[in-house]
Amino acid sequence: MAFRNIDQFIEALETAGELIRIKSYVDPKLEIAEITDRISKTAGGGKALLFENTGYDFPVLMNAYGSEKRMCMALGVNHLDDVAHEIEGLFKMLSAPKEGILDKLKMLPKLAQFSSWMPKVISGKGACQEVVITENPDITKLPVITCWPKDGGPFVTLPVIHTKDPLSGSRNVGMYRMQVFGPQLTGMHWHKHKVSAKHFSEYKKLGKKMPVAVALGGDPAYAYSATAPLPENVDEYMLAGFLRKRKVELVKCITQPEIEVPADADFIIEGYVDPNDDLIWEGPFGDHTGYYSLPDFYPRFHITAITHRKKAIYPATIVGIPPQEDAWLGKATERIFLAPIKMTMVPEITDMDMPVEGVFHNLVITQIQKDYAGQGQKVMNAMWGAGQMMFNKILVLADTKVKIQDYKALAQYVFKNLNPAQDITISQGPMDVLDHSCSKLGFGGKICIDGTFKFDEEIDDQVLNIAPPKNLDTIAIENKFASVVAINADLLKEDIACLIVSVKKSKSGEVRELHENLAKLPELEGVKMILYVEHTVNPRDLPVALWRFCNNMDPKRDQTMVQTDSKTVPGKVHACIGLDGTIKTKEFDNFQRNWPNIIVADDKTIEAVDAKWAELGLGEFLPSPSLKYKSQMYGEEAVAD
Repeated sequence: MAFRNIDQFIEALETAGELIRIKSYVDPKLEIAEITDRISKTAGGGKALLFENTGYDFPVLMNAYGSEKRMCMALGVNHLDDVAHEIEGLFKMLSAPKEGILDKLKMLPKLAQFSSWMPKVISGKGACQEVVITENPDITKLPVITCWPKDGGPFVTLPVIHTKDPLSGSRNVGMYRMQVFGPQLTGMHWHKHKVSAKHFSEYKKLGKKMPVAVALGGDPAYAYSATAPLPENVDEYMLAGFLRKRKVELVKCITQPEIEVPADADFIIEGYVDPNDDLIWEGPFGDHTGYYSLPDFYPRFHITAITHRKKAIYPATIVGIPPQEDAWLGKATERIFLAPIKMTMVPEITDMDMPVEGVFHNLVITQIQKDYAGQGQKVMNAMWGAGQMMFNKILVLADTKVKIQDYKALAQYVFKNLNPAQDITISQGPMDVLDHSCSKLGFGGKICIDGTFKFDEEIDDQVLNIAPPKNLDTIAIENKFASVVAINADLLKEDIACLIVSVKKSKSGEVRELHENLAKLPELEGVKMILYVEHTVNPRDLPVALWRFCNNMDPKRDQTMVQTDSKTVPGKVHACIGLDGTIKTKEFDNFQRNWPNIIVADDKTIEAVDAKWAELGLGEFLPSPSLKYKSQMYGEEAVAD
């Protein structure tokens, strides 16, 4: 369904018992984020939060997309798969042969539907322009939140950013964070792979200022559509129209009339980016990876006007250590875009899952209908060449004999079918610029773990494939190797041939050397993979260990494959791969880039929120999630073990 404005969405949330109004004063600087972090990490994502007393003229809406139910409400469906099924039906109808006049006539109603989804520019002003400020517009009068203590400043975190190609006039709607530097100046954090960055490059060639407009609020489908991984030639507002079953009405901006924006948005921030400007040093920023993204130079956005509804509500979000609200935006994308990937690029895909610990791009599990040898590698190559899937770091493949959302059954199945020496492919290519593990910005390693069943042509009879040891003496191994702090062997008891080992490094090449020694131990025959994490990480806390591991490993650089003659089965070879997910330093790893810290709240903010919790109306006291992670910080801010 279409929401007339954000107020109607808030009413729907409140009616459904999905909203809490917070009437006590809460500071947009750090406190709103700390409260939201506590709520978003509760079971099911907690409730949406409307902060009505912020010290500014506008309330702040947080965690609006932060559960499966609210995500479905935002998109007007009962289940996220409903959208995927509808899209798949459209693709099938459009691709079916049209042999006669009756087949073509059947298309007419759908074509009419298509036209009803297309955005429309209307004349006059929209509700987003009830208040127009063109003289000394001041973004600091909006309750722009500061999320984390080491952030470079306050950031606009849910901006729907509009740009146009100067040559074709085609519109792009994206979401890129904006650091506030002054009343009329923000950064514009678009990465080099993004469409708006390409538009900027074209304006730079032409020597022209680039008009930009930023929308906040309105129908929640707008913000989702801005995050969706659409092809460049597909208008995001067509997707929004499809989702809300009503076309998006747009109005021309006041000072940047080349740009059209949603008429029902709460705020519009108009301005331009001048290619002749010096870039501005932006960041750091606590990002969705759970780490601070490193500061860098980005374009300056000059504000020429701010318009808004009379009773505007400021929407925002925080990102950080998962799970957070963005996990549900990612889950929507996973379900909605399964059909287009399957129908247009990789037809053998039957399902896909992106675990929250993999923060979207780090870990993708794909289920395929396997019909021939080598099909896993075919899918791997297709996926790493498909749009934003090019940023994927770890790809796990399974087939239709296992449910990929059942992680225990999935791991058992994958490791049963896995020959580490043959079924693991290491590659390299473009990576998300937020991936701090890469030795070079935006370029690093990838790994594909093919856990599908194997045809005879894919089986190497020389490689040992036995059940993993069930009663491993981890204490003896810990005592034998000084660098080993703790071992999680619990997975072995579940027939999952994988160890997780926490390591305290004290010399160069220590993890590689350790793995070569561990893999040769007779008692570890049957173990196919060992994951190494930092000594501050509890290897038995699987969600945290996997989140840290996925972030900190570059598969091209951080893998060691060991093959040894079996001590228990003559004539067989035992293969075991080690993957190093520890922190990388210049001293021990010759790592030349800066390594970011994980994101935690500061003590002052935690104490302030603790003190006012009882008056917030949020129910039972929730301690700060940051307390769990302070001992895992790195560098000068680290808390001693």
